[in-house]
Amino acid sequence: MSSFFKSFLDPKKSWLAALHMKSLSKRLRNYGLRYDDLYDPYYDIDIKEALNRLPREIVDARNQRLKRAMDLSMKHEYLPKDLQEMQTPFRSYLQDMLALVKKERAQREALGALPLYQRTIP
Repeated sequence: MSSFFKSFLDPKKSWLAALHMKSLSKRLRNYGLRYDDLYDPYYDIDIKEALNRLPREIVDARNQRLKRAMDLSMKHEYLPKDLQEMQTPFRSYLQDMLALVKKERAQREALGALPLYQRTIP
């Protein structure tokens, strides 16, 4: 990607990207979600593998956030304001493990090895 597009997508350099990040943060806080909760393990096998490698407590907290968000959405409600202020929507818990899984997959493909886990979409 060219440096122009990188600077255009960087919230520190582009007012449009900062505006989008602020809007997204508000919507995630309304339901008590984090940005990493939006990744779908059925869409990308690497995400599924990264979630399998995370500690059980982190995955359980993710599932609880998703259940709470679905419940609030079905009731057409938002989290109370005091809980919304406590949320950290851009604190990542999945990116480091996902980068490691993608790096391992790239290394295995470069060496011509078979995949370590089944790479089919159900």
